[in-house]
Amino acid sequence: MTDTDSPAAAPGVFPFTGIIGQEELKRCLVLCAIDPLIGGVLAFGDRGTGKTTTVRALGSLLELAGIDAPVVDMPLGVTEDRVIGSLDIDAALTEGQARFRPGLLSAANGGFLYIDEINLLDDHLVDVLLDVAASGVNIVERDGVSTSHPARFVLVGSGNPEEGDLRPQLQDRFGFATHVATDPDPTTRLSIVRARLAFDRDPAGFIQDAADTQQTLADSVAAARRILPEVTTGDEVLEQVIGWCAAAGTIGHRAELVVARAAAAHAALEGRNRVSVGDALAVAKPALRHRIHTEAFETPADIDARLGEVLRAGAAA
Repeated sequence: MTDTDSPAAAPGVFPFTGIIGQEELKRCLVLCAIDPLIGGVLAFGDRGTGKTTTVRALGSLLELAGIDAPVVDMPLGVTEDRVIGSLDIDAALTEGQARFRPGLLSAANGGFLYIDEINLLDDHLVDVLLDVAASGVNIVERDGVSTSHPARFVLVGSGNPEEGDLRPQLQDRFGFATHVATDPDPTTRLSIVRARLAFDRDPAGFIQDAADTQQTLADSVAAARRILPEVTTGDEVLEQVIGWCAAAGTIGHRAELVVARAAAAHAALEGRNRVSVGDALAVAKPALRHRIHTEAFETPADIDARLGEVLRAGAAA
């Protein structure tokens, strides 16, 4: 395949499987593609670590898998009308009908809405996202005229925590939270630089080299989506998950649901129709780390260490 005959080889789009490192972020995105009800991914961490590249690469992978799930960027500083859409009131007055100009929420319906620097998003737009995420419907009203449309999307947000915190209500809407850090290993850093330079020098050739791994992952995601409705989770796994959440002190009950859904997607990705405790363990940290109480000055590594102790103790019980 070349960049002209493969949907996964759109010019300028770095291939998903060509991204080196950030394994947790990539796994979280893939699981949300298998089951959008998981609720999306929050990726906080160092700038320049490939967060945006990874999210944008997902769109081409899903297209290759035959999944109609657009990845739509929502830029910082965007207006409310651009987000929710707008109504042409003149048309309503002259033609007797409300003409709707679709916004980003309409474009993202059935796919992914990506917001970089989400922690800097205007509070009013945060409220809009919370309302739409809860209802799955976007309502546009102006001067007594209104219209609505379905708006179900997987929310993906990224940002640098040094630039500001995320409102707890919005943070809880994300199924997963992952910390994206600069890799300290010189060998890995060398591989990352070589890959980026190779892509910039010859995008088509780089995409061609990744074609087989892209196709393999795309096929796995498509198969997992077909298998997912048949995947079952036994009470013994659910009881284990609830025990972890109780021991970790998670806030609310969304944590258990996210772990259960993500574990089922993980099992489906591996071609199994029965969830194991291992599946739940594989997704527990990103599903729980943003739902536990944190102490002042705790680092992401400290939080993960606490969660690791809870998961190890629970799995051994």
